Amino acid sequence: MQKEIQSNFEGVDKSQNPLIVQGDRSILMDVHSPLAEECRNKLIPFAELERSPEHLHTYRLTPLSLWNATSAGFTFEDAIEVLKKYSRFDVPMSVQVWIEETASKFGKIKICPADENNFLLLQIESQIIYKQIQNAAALKKLLYPCEKENCFLISIFDRGTIKQKLIELGFPVKDEVPLADGERLEINLLKKTSSGNDLVIRDYQNEAACSIVGDKSAGTGFGTIVLPCGAGKTIVGLKIMELLKTNTLIVTTSITSVHQWIQELLDKTDIPQDKIAEYTGESKTIKPITIATYQILTWRKDKESDYPHFDIFRQKSWGLIIYDEVHMLPAPVFRVVAEIQTVRRVGLTATLIREDGLQSYVFSLVGPKRYDVPWKELENLKWIAKAECIEVRLDFSQAEELLYATATTREKHKIASQNYLKIKIVKELVEKFSDEKILIIGQYLSQLEEIAKLLNVPLITGKTPNSERDKIYNDFKLNKEKILVVSKVANFALDLPDASMAIQVSGTFGSRQEEAQRLGRLLRPKEKVARFFTLITRNSVEEDFGSNRQKFLAEQGYAYRIVKYFDASSFDVLDFSEC
Repeated sequence: MQKEIQSNFEGVDKSQNPLIVQGDRSILMDVHSPLAEECRNKLIPFAELERSPEHLHTYRLTPLSLWNATSAGFTFEDAIEVLKKYSRFDVPMSVQVWIEETASKFGKIKICPADENNFLLLQIESQIIYKQIQNAAALKKLLYPCEKENCFLISIFDRGTIKQKLIELGFPVKDEVPLADGERLEINLLKKTSSGNDLVIRDYQNEAACSIVGDKSAGTGFGTIVLPCGAGKTIVGLKIMELLKTNTLIVTTSITSVHQWIQELLDKTDIPQDKIAEYTGESKTIKPITIATYQILTWRKDKESDYPHFDIFRQKSWGLIIYDEVHMLPAPVFRVVAEIQTVRRVGLTATLIREDGLQSYVFSLVGPKRYDVPWKELENLKWIAKAECIEVRLDFSQAEELLYATATTREKHKIASQNYLKIKIVKELVEKFSDEKILIIGQYLSQLEEIAKLLNVPLITGKTPNSERDKIYNDFKLNKEKILVVSKVANFALDLPDASMAIQVSGTFGSRQEEAQRLGRLLRPKEKVARFFTLITRNSVEEDFGSNRQKFLAEQGYAYRIVKYFDASSFDVLDFSEC
C-alpha cells in the first residue's frame, strides 16, 4: 500500500506544500501555502489542532482522532495518503506505521451476542491482546471464562463499563450486539411546516441521519454527529426519529432548548402535542416523546445521595435517546449511559472538544463520530453564513494595570475580562454597526448589567425566568429588539437565527467549545457576512486564554483579523466593503 501511495507523488514539486510531518506525530502547517485551506479540510477528520499562531499551525495525531476517523469510514490508508500528498518532506516511516497500527486497533476487540442468557461475548482478535486484557487489573472482576478461543464472557449489564475501561487501556471496542427496538411510534416529517414553508432536508442532513441508522443491523444505531451551529442538527435528530419511528427521549442543555425542541417537533412532524412532554424543574411528565434537561438529571439532595431522576432512562421502553450538545453531557450521566447500551442513541454537537477531557467516554458510551462536515465546506455551499472574526486588543487604565500586577491568577482573569474600556468599545461598535442585529456576550454579570443599562437593551442570564426569556428571544427574532446582552446561556442551544454580529467581552478561561457555540449563534444562513468581535486586554492572561479559544476557529478555517484599539477611529482600518 505504502509503495503505491508514494508512487502517486513521485516527481511532484513539493516545495510549496503546507505540511511538515514530524516523528513525534505532530504536524506543522504553513498557513501561507497556497494549498493550506484545502489541506486543512483534509486534516480535520483525523488530526487535532494544538496551536494556531500566525504562521505555523500545529496539529497532532492521537489514538482517539484516528479511531473517530476510522469509525466514520476514513481508513488509515486515507490518512497516510493525505499526509504524503501535502507534506513538504517525506513522511517518517515510524509515523506511517503508527497510524496503521493505531487505526487498525478499532475492530480488534468486539462485543458480540453470546449463547448464555444475560451475557455477551468479548471477542479478541489475537492472543497477545487477549493476554494483555486478561492481566488488566481494572477488568479482572468484569471478565468471565469462555470456552471459545481468545474470548471472555461479560455481563450484559457491564457492557458500557467494559467499553469505558478498555478505551482507557488503549483499546477501542467495536460493539456488534443488535440493539433493542423500543415501542413503535408513528413519526413522519411534514412536506410543509405548520407555518406553511416547504420542509427541505439537505443532502448532508439526510446523510448524517442515515450514518446513524444504517440498515438497523448489528453495529448500527449509535454514534455522534458533528455539524456546525446553524447547520440544522435538530433536523438531523428529527430525521433519525422518522427513520426509526419509536419512542424517543431527548436530553438537552436548558429549559429554553427543551421548548425549542418541542416547537420544532410540532412545526415539522406529525406527532400530536399530547404525545410530547417535558421533564424539567418546571414539569416532570413522561410521554412517548420526552425532552429533559441535563440539569434535572444531575440534581440530587446532597453529594452523598443518588440521582433520583436517572430513573427516566428506565421508566419507558425508549427506542432512541438523543443527547443534544453531547459535548456538554455531564460526567455523572456517563454512569447511566453506560447502563443503557441496548438503546439506539445519537450525540449531536458542533465540536467533540470537552474541557474535562472525557471525549473518549463519548466515543465509548454514546458512540464514535459517524458524520462530520467542515464548517468552511458548508459555508461555501451557503448552508451557513460567512463569518469574519475580529480580535480587538486594548490596554488597561493605569489604575487597573497596578491592580492587575498584584492580583492572584484567578483575579487577573477577572480584572482583564472586566477592563472598563470594554464597555466604551461596545458602545462604539454598536453605534458603528447600527443596522446589525447584535448579541453582546460575556461571563461577568456586573459587567453585562452595566452594558445593558448603558444601551437600554434586554439582558438574559441564568436567573432570567423562562417565560421572560422566551419573550425576549421572540422579540429579537421579530426585530422588536435589535441588541441583546446574554451571559453564558449563549453557550447552549439557542435559536437566534437572525443575529448578524456578536461582541464577546469575556469568556471562560480559553474554552474552545465555548468559542464554537458563541460563533455558532451567528451562522444561520444569511446574505450578509456575520461579524464576531472578541475584546482582549493586552499583556494579560486574557491573551493566553484567547489564543486557546482561537484554536477552534483556526481548525475550522477562520482567520482572526486583529485591531489594536486606541480610539473609535481604530476601526477605520477595517475595510468592510469586501463583505
